[in-house]
Amino acid sequence: MAVITSFVSAVYFVLDTVLSLYFWIILAAVVLSWVNPDPYNPIVRGIRSLTEPVFYRVRKWMPFTFMSGIDFSPVVVMLAIKFVQVFLAQLLGRMMFL
Repeated sequence: MAVITSFVSAVYFVLDTVLSLYFWIILAAVVLSWVNPDPYNPIVRGIRSLTEPVFYRVRKWMPFTFMSGIDFSPVVVMLAIKFVQVFLAQLLGRMMFL
């Protein structure tokens, strides 16, 4: 049982780290949208290639996220990431006490 618990704990920490990293990438994409950087910069292209497919799906599923020229899809994705992080943390916490 201890091996399974350790494995699940390790998977949780890896997922939490990946989600946190993606959260910061989204935040960088939001800041980049304010300053209009060089679109040929490899860092800008990398950030956009990581975030735009997710933003596109959110805009497609929830068309109300784009209102008055303001795109709220990054906010929706960031809230979803935080929801998943809290949900997994609670699930792991409850699993540890079983």
